[in-house]
Amino acid sequence: MDPIIDYRTARPTTVVLTQFMNRVYGWMAFGLLITAVVSYVIGTDPVLVQALAGKIMFLIILQFGLVMGLSFGINRISVGAATALFLAYSFLTGVVFSTLFILYTQGSLFQTFGVTAGAFAGLAIWGTVTKRDLTGMGTFMTMGLWGIIVAMFVNYFLKSTALDTVVSFAGVLIFSGLTAWDVQKIRAFGMRGQTDTDAGHKFAIIGALTLYLDFINLFLFLLRFMGNGNNRRN
Repeated sequence: MDPIIDYRTARPTTVVLTQFMNRVYGWMAFGLLITAVVSYVIGTDPVLVQALAGKIMFLIILQFGLVMGLSFGINRISVGAATALFLAYSFLTGVVFSTLFILYTQGSLFQTFGVTAGAFAGLAIWGTVTKRDLTGMGTFMTMGLWGIIVAMFVNYFLKSTALDTVVSFAGVLIFSGLTAWDVQKIRAFGMRGQTDTDAGHKFAIIGALTLYLDFINLFLFLLRFMGNGNNRRN
């Protein structure tokens, strides 16, 4: 006898999951839009870029503080506060990324962004449709992430072109794997239901932040390969 499927419960579960994932991707896309607009407005204005030149390290530290505060304090803050912190982080990232317009041509930045968007979409689809549990791969990629952080720190002193190439290639692979894994994890939460609670809304923000970070890091590592140097000096 075929198993009895209660479509009255199956369909709402699918609808709730779709709505939850749309919320996650929506916040992620909005964060990326803020970052892109802010970085373009500042990056194409030599006066603004020059004014920020001496403050980049402070802004990066502030970035780190914001993302740590949001990630570890999510259970103690309200949905509104979590949303505000995510948007503030997106804005601040845009300010920091404005310096990319000094280092690279606009054409190569736009091209790399387009390639990143296409790659991210493909990886997100794979993370959605695959039946394979990506936990093992995700754990391995997380360990690899710490590895490239150490390698980048070491290469700051060595200035090795070969090591820089290896790190860049590893970064693309690692954030590609993390993207698919993170999508699978976020969907697993959505399938549990209760996504319209405060906890569900806050998890959507954390999910958006996670995918946002995957996207921008994938973009930065691809830019090492695809970016054309800018001759402009401010």
